[in-house]
Amino acid sequence: MHPVNDIRSTKSNFLKNKTIILGVTGSIASVETIKLSRELIRHGAKIIPAMTKSATKIIHPDSLWFATGVKPIVELTGETEHVSLLGKVKKPADLLLICPATANTISKIAHGIDDTVVTTFATTAIGSKIPIIIVPAMHLSMYDHKILQKNIEKLEKNSIIFIKPEISKNKAKLPSNEKIVANVIKTIGKKDYKNKKILIIGGPTREPIDDIRVITNLSSGKTAIAIAKNAFFRGGDIELWYGPAKSYVPSYINKIDFYSLKDVEKLLQKKNLKNYDYIFICAAISDYIPTKKKGKIQSKKDEINIKLKPTKKIISKIRTLSPKAKIVGFKAEEKQKNIKEKSLNLLKQNKLDFVIGNTISGFEKDTNEIWIINKDGKSISKKGNKEKLASYILDKVK
Repeated sequence: MHPVNDIRSTKSNFLKNKTIILGVTGSIASVETIKLSRELIRHGAKIIPAMTKSATKIIHPDSLWFATGVKPIVELTGETEHVSLLGKVKKPADLLLICPATANTISKIAHGIDDTVVTTFATTAIGSKIPIIIVPAMHLSMYDHKILQKNIEKLEKNSIIFIKPEISKNKAKLPSNEKIVANVIKTIGKKDYKNKKILIIGGPTREPIDDIRVITNLSSGKTAIAIAKNAFFRGGDIELWYGPAKSYVPSYINKIDFYSLKDVEKLLQKKNLKNYDYIFICAAISDYIPTKKKGKIQSKKDEINIKLKPTKKIISKIRTLSPKAKIVGFKAEEKQKNIKEKSLNLLKQNKLDFVIGNTISGFEKDTNEIWIINKDGKSISKKGNKEKLASYILDKVK
């Protein structure tokens, strides 16, 4: 058994039983495909490399053979590899991922030219209506060529997906493996949230006491990020409003930062909440805010009194602004025995569809225990890491 199986599905099963043809062309970025292959395999995929002759001059086929456990296809034979893998057959591959893609390869595909393994695979996949993702990588002057851009537009109109390169100085570089893998999962993974507009609000707020001090809470925003990632993987059109926490937000998530309650209120005024199909309100928004003092409170005082006033709950406003969306609220309590009652009260008072209850013990941690409560008062509990809990929440809400 090839050692590649030791890493298969070690990160997730999002790509389990999925076969991906990895088309590698003659860009210097082809050296990155070893790491990319391994990352796709960690999510369960089977990778079959296909290389142009130009690519074999940059990276040896044996390197990709080692990385994937499959000998790369470097020329077409009597086995008619393009047809058996991407033709109209019983069990074709699930995706053709061309990464990196040169300007030469992109333009040839746009004009139906088949003179390499990769371009022939592309023509066959187009005819069979098998999904194609193309990830360009080249010098910026080539990427900015108007004819190349027209060819990209032409292919996009034919349902071919492009992942835009990262522009750095004079280079159009491959985006991160994280971004490529996320888009692969979104394209061929579970699509039960496909084309659904989803808003997730997460993280803490910081309310100013004076010009340098704030009152805040320990929310990490990890649950919101996990929901955003999993909903993206499942085809959703994601927008994450994220408070001032330090948790990492992947680059493929459309993120809008907020700082205080006022910032959230401004976003509610600015955005048309009727456009969203689902809204998840995970944020730990301050229930009390201080009356801000101008300047800096001097540090040599014996005692400082800070006056706090209650805030208006934005969750009820969100329901008013978005009457048709499925809205999921979150309720944190100190003691488990209070969770169901308090969560159900929150649900009824604000006409929510679900409330996710949890104890404050989950704050700042990667794991949590949750209770999902619906309109009928029925609850389901689940314990685990926040990534798996996010997927479970999406299952139940759907």
